[in-house]
Amino acid sequence: MPLSPEVLGTNADGSKSDEYCIYCYKDGAFTGDFTMDQMIEFCSKFVDEFNKNTGKSLTREEYKVELRKYFPALKRWKSSDAELPHANSPMKQKYIEEVNALGIKDMPTIDNLFVLQGSFINQEYKINGNSVKLLDDNASYWGNQVEKLGAEGRCFGIACDEHYILVSEYGKDGADAEIVVFKKR
Repeated sequence: MPLSPEVLGTNADGSKSDEYCIYCYKDGAFTGDFTMDQMIEFCSKFVDEFNKNTGKSLTREEYKVELRKYFPALKRWKSSDAELPHANSPMKQKYIEEVNALGIKDMPTIDNLFVLQGSFINQEYKINGNSVKLLDDNASYWGNQVEKLGAEGRCFGIACDEHYILVSEYGKDGADAEIVVFKKR
């Protein structure tokens, strides 16, 4: 992840971090408490995005091999656990509880959310014959993607911020995206 100004994480005082990206570090803490292997597994889900941005054509397994070479050089994985700020955001936990309370049929219980860039997760939906996007491409959201129970190839996408909760359902690469819940908080 190149640390360009638009993807820099934020320190507790709101200033930009020059060491971590917004996906890993927000408000002075990591966005998720992961082991390196868990982070590699999570990041490997985005191999298609990596391939698109780099012109490569790695498989998920090949991408994991590359991540296993690269991650040990990062400060997060070189530092001892006691030196690192952990992610215990009260808002993150509140969003998890609110999403689970929706009781969406065939959606597994959500146990974690990650910081995701709006431009990365902003799906197009057909509403009254018009194509619309509901998220701000320049904002970051607490979100996740989980497979729909009993429906291979279908996923739920979750995006939360201080104003809204959006849960959508879609197929491979966001195909046939449908709004399941769009709720003001």
